[in-house]
Amino acid sequence: MKNINKMIYGTSNQNKLKDIKAIIKAHGEDIEILSLKDIGFYDEIEETGTTFEENSEIKANTVKAFCDKNKIDYDIITTDDAGLCVDCLNGEPGVYSARYTGGHSNQEQCIEKLLTNIAKTGDTERRAKFVCVLTSFLKDGTKIVSRGECLGTVAKEVKKWGGLTYSPVFIPEGYTVPMSELTAEEYEKAHNHRDKAFVNLLKELKERE
Repeated sequence: MKNINKMIYGTSNQNKLKDIKAIIKAHGEDIEILSLKDIGFYDEIEETGTTFEENSEIKANTVKAFCDKNKIDYDIITTDDAGLCVDCLNGEPGVYSARYTGGHSNQEQCIEKLLTNIAKTGDTERRAKFVCVLTSFLKDGTKIVSRGECLGTVAKEVKKWGGLTYSPVFIPEGYTVPMSELTAEEYEKAHNHRDKAFVNLLKELKERE
């Protein structure tokens, strides 16, 4: 991709980094991806926004300021914010997905609260979606925002723990079991909100060439 050779991706999660590298490679792009650890960024960024867009931009601005201050070279900085939004809960847990019960909630606590709150509404469709919003800054300061969604429903009970916080109860469209019970190949196809957001980002970058 023209003029995009080095991306700083705002995460220290090696699994997420691996996924992003695979997505970019799958779309025929050769971009070096650096994590926050790679650039020596270890601060915890406070997510004070009320939308995925706001939190993603807060992260991007913080990482950009760090890179500019420390003269760290990059062609693009990209950060994300993601979570589960349930229709009958007016979009909850949303940006609070990782801290739904307050503080650093564990998986069991988050899911217990989610299922309890859905049951209280009496909703039978249990429609939900995983959302990922990327905020990117190019070297010249240009901001690009891209979004991806994975539609589905929330199961009534947990069958297999593990994976993403809500994967034991989130059933993607086209499947009959939660994400945590899918095979590795099925999971890769179904867990696509981040993939879609990156595809939209790559499309935007190509249109700017």
